[in-house]
Amino acid sequence: MEEREQVKPLAPASDRPSSNDDETTLNKKKFHQRRCFKYCVCVSTFLLILAIILIILIFTVFKIKDPIIRMNGVTMEKLDLVNTSGTILPMPKPGSNMTIKADVSVKNPNYASFRYSNTTTTISYRDTVVGEARGPPGKSKARRTMRMNITIDIITDKIVSHPGLQDDISTGLLTMNSFTSVGGRVKLLNMIKKHVVVKMNCSITVNITSQSIQDQKCTKKVKL
Repeated sequence: MEEREQVKPLAPASDRPSSNDDETTLNKKKFHQRRCFKYCVCVSTFLLILAIILIILIFTVFKIKDPIIRMNGVTMEKLDLVNTSGTILPMPKPGSNMTIKADVSVKNPNYASFRYSNTTTTISYRDTVVGEARGPPGKSKARRTMRMNITIDIITDKIVSHPGLQDDISTGLLTMNSFTSVGGRVKLLNMIKKHVVVKMNCSITVNITSQSIQDQKCTKKVKL
């Protein structure tokens, strides 16, 4: 008995995938890929621009600048004078003290605060320290100026006992040197830190007769 070849019926046309369906699926896949690519490009471009702007700001607007220290003025008080044989002009009285008040300011040009530790100011006469004062720590706000009034008591015995005093008395002028040091730190965006020590040397000329500051010259130095 001959076996008849069984022929399977063809599937309905509606059940078979058409070339149009394949093309539609491929187009959707390509569209999704292009959209993801554009999204990645946009995000990468935004991050790159943001990084460039941040770098520019760090090196321009947010660049850490050195604080500026100034000696705005110096006044003298409680200078007791006495006439001594052999001198034309009176000289400081032994055992007495002389008070010098210095108006010092620290300018912070940065967009971040400047915190400083104890300030130190010394007064010397002909390389001999005759007075010293310390100021408390503080904080200079962003782009602000902090002013400090420093009072220094001068031990006149150290001046009177110096052999070079007679030469200064004959001119009526007493020249002393002051040294002020301010150490601190500038912190920007909790990332950039810079330790700074600002130093200032001043030459102060005192008129003995009028008991006033006749001349004052200062030089500044910043140590990183």
